[in-house]
Amino acid sequence: MFVLVEMVDTVRISPWNFHRQLNEAIAEELNKKLANKVVYNVGLCICLYDITKLEDSYIFPGDGASHTKVHFRYVVFHPFLDEILVGKIKYCSQEGVHVTMGFFDDILIPPESLQQPAKFDEAEQVWLWEYETDEGAHDLYMDQGEEIRFRVTDEVFVDTSPTGPATAATDAPKKEAPYTLIGTICEPGLGLLSWWNS
Repeated sequence: MFVLVEMVDTVRISPWNFHRQLNEAIAEELNKKLANKVVYNVGLCICLYDITKLEDSYIFPGDGASHTKVHFRYVVFHPFLDEILVGKIKYCSQEGVHVTMGFFDDILIPPESLQQPAKFDEAEQVWLWEYETDEGAHDLYMDQGEEIRFRVTDEVFVDTSPTGPATAATDAPKKEAPYTLIGTICEPGLGLLSWWNS
């Protein structure tokens, strides 16, 4: 779920921070720049783990700040495919079940990955599983706030870099999440769903 990623960056330290230890100032700048941000094809950055190498610092003409090339390791949320995670249902829509882990909300379980037969209840805005037993069918609702286990089946990275001014002919671009996990609900026979016995 969490991995250490080796990165390299040039960190700018402003002159008013020269009185601080270089490692502390660099760590703060790296966390300001990367913490709680998605790096394309890497994952959601959480926090700095350690600094592995500091190269020489330079002061460029016209800029009183120091610029230091830094090699460091960062803690990143990037689950591997087929990993089983625990989350809570944030809400349901026609697109599927949207799941949150508290610190990460862009998780979608599409309708075809739900337990079948499943249907969307428009009135209640929830998905329900029509579970067949010897006594008949039971509707098991996937209510908001319910804890579920899901398997990561895919990940989608979207480049959200600026593309330039929009023309009048094109509509405003739709805001997309830079990193989305696609999942499937785990098999209830494994005892992995909290709402199985509800």
